Order: sequence, then C-alpha cells, then structure tokens
Amino acid sequence: MSPKSAPNSADSLLHHRAYLAFWCARTASSFGFQMLSVAVGWQIYAITGRAFDLGLIGLVQFFPSVLLALPAGHLADQFDRRRIVLIGQIVEWLAIVMLATMTLLHAINEAGVLLLIFAVSTAKAFESPSLQSMVPALVPTTLLPRAMAVNASAMQAAMIMGPALGGLLYVAGPGVVYAAAAALYLVSTVMVSQLRYEQAPPKREPATLKTLFAGVHFIRERKDVLGVISMDLFAVLLGGATALLPIFAKDILHTGPWGLGLLRAAPAFGALLMSLWLARHSMERNVGKIMFASVAGFGVATLVFALSKVLWLSLLALFALGAFDMVSMVIRGSLVQLDTPDAMRGRVSAVNAIFINTSNQLGEFESGMVAAWLGAVGSAVVGGIGTLAVVGLWVLLFPTLRRRQRLHMASSSA
Repeated sequence: MSPKSAPNSADSLLHHRAYLAFWCARTASSFGFQMLSVAVGWQIYAITGRAFDLGLIGLVQFFPSVLLALPAGHLADQFDRRRIVLIGQIVEWLAIVMLATMTLLHAINEAGVLLLIFAVSTAKAFESPSLQSMVPALVPTTLLPRAMAVNASAMQAAMIMGPALGGLLYVAGPGVVYAAAAALYLVSTVMVSQLRYEQAPPKREPATLKTLFAGVHFIRERKDVLGVISMDLFAVLLGGATALLPIFAKDILHTGPWGLGLLRAAPAFGALLMSLWLARHSMERNVGKIMFASVAGFGVATLVFALSKVLWLSLLALFALGAFDMVSMVIRGSLVQLDTPDAMRGRVSAVNAIFINTSNQLGEFESGMVAAWLGAVGSAVVGGIGTLAVVGLWVLLFPTLRRRQRLHMASSSA
C-alpha cells in the first residue's frame, strides 16, 4: 500500500506496528551510541592524557560522515534500504563488541580505539541516508510530521540520559559501558532484521557524477526544499552560541560546573518537551510562516542568552532556543521527505546530512573565531542578529515557502 493512500484500519495498524519497531530500534541504538561516546572520550584521555587526542575522536567521526554521504545516498536509492541499515548496524555492533572485548582483556590502545570508532562512523555514514528515507514508507503521509517529532523525542532523550547512564556505568570500567552499548545495538539489529518494510523496486543506475550529485540538483530545482535546508544551515552556522557555554558559565554568569551542566541540558530539555508536544499536535496550516517564526525565535533566544547576566534567564533562553530549533527541525525534515520522490530520498537525505553536519561543526568554529575578536557576548550577539537577518532575507528570496500552508503538497504542485 502506498503511504500516500488512505489506509484502512488493518493497514493503519500494521503501519503503526512497523513504525513502533523502527522507533524502538532507533532509540536503542541512539542510547548505545551516546553511552559509547562518553566511554571513548574518558578512555582515550585516560590512556594518553592529551586533549589533542580528544579532538581526534571528532575527526575520525566527521570525515566519514561528510566524505561518504553522497555515495551512501546513491546506495540508499539503488538497493534495499532495510538491508543497508541492517548491514551498517551489524558492522557497528561488531566494532563495539571488539572494543568491549579488547578493553576487558586489557589489550586496547589509543590507535585501536580510534580505528574501531572510525569503523563505527563509516558504517553509520552508509546507514544514515537509508535510515532517514525509510520513515515515509512506515507511516501514512498525514502522520509523518508526528513520526518525525516522535523520532526527535527519542534522540533528545538519548542525548540527555545516554551520557549520564554511560558515566554511571563507567564507574565499573569502560568495558562495561561498551558491553551495555553492544547489547543495545544487538536489540536494534534484531528489531531491524524483523521489520516489515516495503520499498518500490529501485531503478538501478551506475554510480556516476550525475547520479551521485542528483540530490544536489534536485534540491536546487525545488525552491521550498532549498529554502528550508539553506535557512537552517545559516541559522545554525550563525547561532552556535552553545559552543561558548563554558565561557558564559565561568566569566559572565559566575557559576561552577553544576551551572555549566544545567546550561548544556537546557536546550535539550526544551527540544524534548517541544517534540513531545508536536507528536500529539499536527501542523495543518501556515507551516511556512511557522518555520520562519521558529527560526526567528531561535535568533531572539540567542540574543537574550547573549545579553543575560543571570543564570535563570540564560537557562530560560536556552530552553526556548532548543524548543524553537525542534519546531524548525520537524518542519524541515517532514517537508524534505514529503517533497522528495521515494527514488530520490536517499540522495536528498545525504545532501541534507552534509548541510547539518557541516553547519554544526563550522558553527562552533565560527563562534570561537568571532569570540576571539569580539568576546563571547559579542559573538553570540552577532550570531543572533545574523540569524534574524537570514530570516528576513529568506522571506524575500523564497516567497513560496513563506506562503506554504501544508507540509504535504499535491503531486501536481510539488
């Protein structure tokens, strides 16, 4: 059954069951990955005692996510997506099992940890476009925005609780954390292997520059998709004030590590609560205006945080920042998936992932560079004003996005 057709009660129930299995699998692997990230950082620093090596962890994760995105998107549109996800999760599980085994046997070193994390990151790079492209086939079209919100709530919960759980288990040693993460990945792998997923037979095409960059061409031709992705890119690029939280906590708000922990958690809690609300409420009208308003709200929240001198106001601003960001993320994710034909979803998702990963990394770099010139407050103020300027400019450049009423458009007009 096409997800765009009106489902009868039996088909709808099957769709919900399939999505529930998918959601449980993603939740388990997300918790496992967050726990893994905490343990790897602690273990690497315990082995070497060098801050530089902590940067290497980010490096071995960043390069595969960007360099392999386009080939991974091509594969997602050429082969069975469920099988690609399953192979990726099996590779990740094997790498984590090796980490656990070598750690428990005291046979691990820095190079071994980095090599295995590189293997996990490479598998995730191939898995990601297929994973994102599966959702529209698991739920009816009208429920896709809610499904995206439920997905986001699981990711936010994993980001909040996963590191804390990993830190608690680390008391018993990194091997225990890796073993727990491997168990969660095993649960995810089993659920994906049993997932009922129907995909139209893909039209096989050889991997050429044209097919690899087909997602880029598609986004350029679809003004609404280009507008929503590029606006998010520049908003995140300019509004990366959270990278400066240690400076704000110590020098401006005059709080200690506990205050820094609250500041780091506030955006995630705002995003989590907003995702839970969006999972229960549909956005039926004025989605374009809501998108622009949420990004503008993100900019205003950044400005309030930049100028705040008291902890409670800074926490409130970061909470609002996370909530506004979640609204724009759900709209962007749903709109991109619904405006993209199934045969192109893997490649478009890959390009979208490049935008997101690049903006997150470069946004932190931009905030640090501007802070070196203007100070932390100046950097955050520039970011907030820049975000508002982007919203104003994009209102003029993408009028159809501003006037857009619904996330899903009829095929004749999409």
